[in-house]
Amino acid sequence: MSLARLIPPRRVLRGAPITASTALPTLAAQAERLIDLDIHSRAGLSADALRELAARAGADRTDALLAIDPALAPPSSLAPLMRRGEKPGFVVEDMTDVDAFAPTGVDLPDAPVYLVQAPDRGDEFENASPAEALEAITAAGCSPLLLTEGLLWVLQVPEVLERNHCFMTIGSRVRTASGRLDSRTPALWISNGTGRDGKERKDAPKLGWCWWNNRHTWLGIASAGGRTAG
Repeated sequence: MSLARLIPPRRVLRGAPITASTALPTLAAQAERLIDLDIHSRAGLSADALRELAARAGADRTDALLAIDPALAPPSSLAPLMRRGEKPGFVVEDMTDVDAFAPTGVDLPDAPVYLVQAPDRGDEFENASPAEALEAITAAGCSPLLLTEGLLWVLQVPEVLERNHCFMTIGSRVRTASGRLDSRTPALWISNGTGRDGKERKDAPKLGWCWWNNRHTWLGIASAGGRTAG
C-alpha cells in the first residue's frame, strides 16, 4: 500500500524520487566506509568484526543499511563526518542536547550492529507533519527512521540529501524532565549559510530540528521497512 494514500492528498507534495545514483553500496563496501571513517573504533568494535558481520549478512546485498546502536555512535560524533563537496556537516547551535534524542517507539535488535531494511527518504510526506506521517508509516507496517540511521545513510550515500528534498528522522525524540515528549524532531538538510549557520557553511549538510506538528514542503519523513540483527 502506498504510504501517501494514508494521509489526506492535500497535505502531500511529492518530491523527486530516489534515483539509481543514490542506491546503497554493498554491505561489504558499507563496512569499509565505516572503517575508513573510524566509526567502528569509536563504537568499540573491531574492523574484523564489522567485516565479518557484513559477510554473514550477505556482502553483496544492497537492500539494507549497516547501522550501529545509537548508544555506541551518538549523533554528535557522526554529524561532523558528513560531507557535501568539501563542506563538513554540523549540528545547529541550539541543539546542544542532540545526543539525548533516543529511539522512541522503535524496537532495535539486541546487537551493536544491525541492518535497516529498505530505508526510504519519505518524499511522499513532504508537506505532512511528523504526527501525520507517523500514523501513516506505522499503518503501512514500517518504522520511522532514527537520527543515527539517517546520519549513517548520508555517510554512505551523500546524494540522499538533495536541495528541496531532505528528510526528518522522527524515530528519535527527547523526553522532558516531566516525562513528556519534547516537541522537537531531528532532521537532516542542507544549510543556506544564513543566520547562525554562517556564510562559510552554505551548502554544508546540517543536523537541525523541526516542530512535531509543523509541515515543511522540502522535508520528507524517512522510514525503514524493518530492522534485523544481520
